[in-house]
Order: sequence, then structure tokens, then C-alpha cells
Amino acid sequence: MQSETFLSTRQVLEQARDHGREWLSQEHSLQLMRLVGVPMPVQGIATDREHAARIATGVGFPVVLKIASDDIVHKSDIRGVRMGLSDTVQVGAAFDELVQTAASAGFGAASPQVLVQQQIPEGLELLVGATTDASLGKLVAIGWGGVLVEAVKDVEFRLAPITKTDALRVLSSLKSAHLFDGYRGSGPIDRDRLAGLLVTVGELVTTCKEIQEIDLNPVIAGEHRIAAVDIRVRVDFAERTRPRRLPEPEALPGMQRIMRPRAIAVIGASAEEGKIGNSVMRNLIDGGFRGEVVPVHPKAPDILGRTAFATILDVPIQVDVAVFCIPARFVASVVEQCGRKGVAGAILIPSGFAEVGNSALQAEVLQAAKKAGVRLIGPNTYGYYHTHASLCATFCTPYGERGGIALSSQSGGVGMAIIGFSRSARMGVSAIVGLGNKADIDEGDLLTFFEQDANTTVIAMHVEDFKDGKAFLELAERTSKTKPLVVLKAGRTELGARAASSHTGALAGDDRVYDSLLRKAGVLRVYTLNDLLEISRALDVLPAPNGENVLILTGAGGTGVLLADACEVHGLNLMVMPADLDAEFRKYIPPFGAAGNPVDITGGEPPSTYRATIGLALREPRVDAIILGYWHTIITPPMVFARLLGELVDSARAEGIDKPIVCALAGDTEVEEACDYLIGKKILAYPYTAEKPVAALGAKFRWARTAGLLPS
Repeated sequence: MQSETFLSTRQVLEQARDHGREWLSQEHSLQLMRLVGVPMPVQGIATDREHAARIATGVGFPVVLKIASDDIVHKSDIRGVRMGLSDTVQVGAAFDELVQTAASAGFGAASPQVLVQQQIPEGLELLVGATTDASLGKLVAIGWGGVLVEAVKDVEFRLAPITKTDALRVLSSLKSAHLFDGYRGSGPIDRDRLAGLLVTVGELVTTCKEIQEIDLNPVIAGEHRIAAVDIRVRVDFAERTRPRRLPEPEALPGMQRIMRPRAIAVIGASAEEGKIGNSVMRNLIDGGFRGEVVPVHPKAPDILGRTAFATILDVPIQVDVAVFCIPARFVASVVEQCGRKGVAGAILIPSGFAEVGNSALQAEVLQAAKKAGVRLIGPNTYGYYHTHASLCATFCTPYGERGGIALSSQSGGVGMAIIGFSRSARMGVSAIVGLGNKADIDEGDLLTFFEQDANTTVIAMHVEDFKDGKAFLELAERTSKTKPLVVLKAGRTELGARAASSHTGALAGDDRVYDSLLRKAGVLRVYTLNDLLEISRALDVLPAPNGENVLILTGAGGTGVLLADACEVHGLNLMVMPADLDAEFRKYIPPFGAAGNPVDITGGEPPSTYRATIGLALREPRVDAIILGYWHTIITPPMVFARLLGELVDSARAEGIDKPIVCALAGDTEVEEACDYLIGKKILAYPYTAEKPVAALGAKFRWARTAGLLPS
């Protein structure tokens, strides 16, 4: 935005500020849009019927008249619009009707104002807008507009400002994007101009921080023109400061000391069973932590065979992490001592802070930590695990199944579910971190560490709210190109409470903003805790595909149909069966079976048929991924099927062939044992469902596209 334009827009905003307005007047809104070059119809504001007639004559017929009250959010709700007026007589009558309508509704009786506007030819009705979120900052929006905007909810959000290239991409991401290419005999709309409008709106809200919302709805888009025919602008002149984040080069060393400590102090350690300080000590010792574990207690000479010290300052060695197991009221002063001792991180297990309304105490602790240079996890956390460091700094059950999945949660209950699932599913993890109240360390800090952690291959996060959503998304977009990132986002944005203030605000508050932004960042968003865990396990187990061709091979036609339907839902491409490969499959299946794709070998076939057809699919280079549908039969019992599949996959892997394979097993309870066996062989298998294995495979393909391993 040119500096001269900024000065002019500044003058308009200062006038609004002097009038103490939250929503700009219609006149100020029009001035602002003209200054930054938003395309609009020719229009003017009339204060009486003769004035309206003069404006209409100057604008040129036909015209539209609208109530110009800043108190009315949606003019159509009170029949505040008259269209298709073709002469001054109709304009005068419409003016009187609208003034009476406004007065009846309690708006504008003292000084009636009516907007007289050139009527734009029909076109697509779109919404272009901007809004402000406490965590995400400035956002731009594009979607379906008009009176159905909140009913259709086909809208995409992006962080502002936005480049022209990204603006063109976001247009294509709308569900209704095909309408841009022409509909009902009309030509394609001017995408370049529409993208330019999105860029302009993004620049305006980024430059003028006090603009909280812009609502251009509808924007009528045609083949050679676009025009914003209704405008609302909300402002807020209150001073706001975003929380300062440590730059990554400064944050990473501290995170490394926290996740790979050489010495840990337990403040409030206890020899008494049932005490949190006792559980933490036992988990650290029994978990095999290879560094020093130092109990801190004001009176005890030793705890669990370790020499105890009265304060952290008395500990004779350098301490990287201090786990707090003391009442909340003592935390701030001990955090200050940790800073004097050079401790990198404090794990605050105590509750009694912001989660129960005591935000002042939490702020006091955070201030002490910042002054002392100590990073905080929590408060109100269950602690954390880092299996590759044999670190179990928690009062929860110990866990030591090493693997590549790093998980985090805000909730202790969710954390325990993660531990339980991981143990039950034999899912190897690199870390499990309870963030608690997130007074300091948050998901962005964890990404900073896990992105460069060689032991972490998949990152999975349960998130109730983002402290700094913009920073997280920027980190996520980079991280997801090398490691899959799965997020279970609960709750709504802060804007939900203002759902009626504007169309843009209502849609942002509807949580669709996170759908848009997480998808743009390459994040795999899930909606249930089970999906968070199952998809994370799948991403860790499945190799990356080399291409898009997916083959379904099944022993039951009905299962094959369900699997094919699920492929369409999850964006998987069923390969078109080549004639020569079709002929090869037909050598092994009965005449009443079906080749093509799905390949149906039928349910009564012996193990040899499974062996031949699966072996063919594994070694066929044109098949990039395999979905197996098994049907429980006496001829090929579940464990017979599982063992032969394990042998085939082992043999293929030994030859350097490692394709993504998922299995759906239908049958009696014996299929559960078969699935457990296959999971042990690193082959994803699910009993009683056709949808879960396909969802897991679809997630791997979506990440492969994000990472550039497949065309997006």
C-alpha cells in the first residue's frame, strides 16, 4: 500500500475515532474503500427523496436503494433493500418506504439516510472479507456470498497479508470453484481481479491494525468486472501487544536441555508412597533415566537412596530440569531460585492456577520465570516422557515403548488416553508431553524441538486453544514438509461470541477458519481422539507411496464396494486396471470372480489364491499401494491369512519392495488375533471396519502430497 494512500486512510480512521464509532459510517466505509482501490458501483448517500432522485439520475438507471444505518447488520433481514428501480418516481417511493421500514424497526428515524447505488448486472455473489483473531492475528476470507453466506459456508481463510499467487490458489480451493469457469451460459469470472481484491483487503487490515473486520458482501463477480456492493468495517483503537516469542535460535537450546537433560531435580520429592513427589522420583529411577536424579526436600537427608538437598541452590551439580511437586503458592519463589541455579526448564505439576481462575498467580510465576530465564511446562501438567532418553518425568504410569511418534496434549485425561492406547497398540513413541495451562512453552516450542529431533518421525497434538496460532501455523507449514503433523483441535475461536457482528466474523467463529488454515499449512486435522492416535500410528508404520495408483484386492465383493467408496471419500485414486495385469490376475481367481479394480477373488478360495494374487500385486511396479479386504472362511482361516501375508511382505521387503498396505478383516473374533499379529509385523490391519484402513492410507497420501513426494 502506497504511503500517500496510508495517510489518507489514516485520516478517515481518525475521523471515525473522533466520533467514537465501532462500525464505520457508510460514508467513511465508502471513502476507505475508494482510497485503496476496491471496485464498487457508482453510488451516493441521500438524506431525502429529492436528493435520492438526483443521485439516481447521476448514477444512471436502474438503481438499488438500501437503508444506510450502521446499526443494521443484515439489511435483507428487515426488507431494507429495493432493487430494479428504473425512474425517479420509483426512487422517491422506494426512499419513503425504506425510511418507514427503518423507523418501524427502530433505526434511523431522526436522520434517515439511504444509499443509492448503480445496479450491477447479475453475476456470482461472493464474500471477500477480513477479520482479527486474538491468536491468529489478521485473516482474509473468500467464499460464497449473498444472503446464503452463513447457510452455505463455503469459505476459505488465510493469514494476512496474502500474495497474488496464494490468492489465486485459495480461489481454487473453494468447493464452488468450478462456478468460476462459467455457469448457466455465462463466461468465466475474472479470477485475476478477484485475487487482486483479496490482496488489497489483506494489505489494508495488516497496515491499519485498528481495522478488526471488513465485510464485502456481496461482491458481484462477472466475466470482465467485479464490484463490492455492500460494505461493513469494524474498528477498535485499543492498544494491543502480541506475546513475544523467543526466536527459534534462542528457544532451541533450552528445549534441547529440557528434552535431553543430564540432571533432574525433583522439588518436593517424597519417600511416602501415594505422594506425587514419590511417584515422580520412582518413575525417573525405575524408568532407567541415565542422568542424575536429585531429590529436593527441606528436611529429609535422603529419599529413595538418593541424597536430598534442602533447596535447589544447595545441589552441587548443574541441573537442567526441575520437576515441581509443591503447592502452587510456593512455585514463584522457587522458580526464581531455579534461575539463579541455571536450570533450563521447570515442569510445573501443581494445579491451582488459571485453570481455577487464579490467573494472577499464574502471571506471577510466568513473570518470575521470564526474569530468571527459566522455561516452563505447565502449570497443571502431568509432566512428560522422552523415551529415547529413558525419561519419565511424570506422576502417571511409566511408559518406555520407544518409537517415532511424538504426542502432546493440554489435558491430563487425554494424556492418559494417549499412554493407554500406545501401550495397548504397542505403538512406539518418542515423547509424550503434557502442556497443561501453557503459561510459557506451547505447541510451537515443541515443534521447534521435534522438527529437528532425529528420533521423531510423526508429530501428533491435542490442542484446546492456540496461544500464538500464527506462529504455530508458520512452523507447521515448514515442519509438515518433512514430518507428518496431526492435530486434534477442540473448541472454537474467540470470535464465536461475535457471531452476529458480520458475515466474516460469524464464519471465523464457526471454526472453519482452522479447517482452512491447518489444511493450508499441510496439517492433517482429525476430529476424534481415536483418529489422532490411529492416524498417527498409521503415518509412522506406512512407507511413503511412490505414486497414486491404489489397488483393492478382496475376498468379499461387498467389502470391496465399501473399500472403493471409502477411497473416494479419502482422496485415493483407484488405478485403471491395465489389460495385461487384468489377464495375470484372472489366472489365479475363479471364473465367477472379478478382476478389474477391486479384484474380487471370492470368499471360498484357498490360501494359495491369496498368496498368488497378493504376491502379484506386491511385485507389480504399476501398483503403488494395496488395500486388502479379508473375509473369514474355514478354507482360509484368519491366522492362516495373517501368516501368509506376513511372509509375503517380509519377502518383498527383503527384495527392497515396501509398499503401503492396509487390511480390513471381516469375520468372527478370531480376526482380532490376526490383526494383532499383522500389527506386530508392521502391517496395518483393522477388524470389523472397511473405513479405518482407507482413512489411514488416505492420510499417508495427503502427507506425501504435502511433502512433495506426490503431485499435489
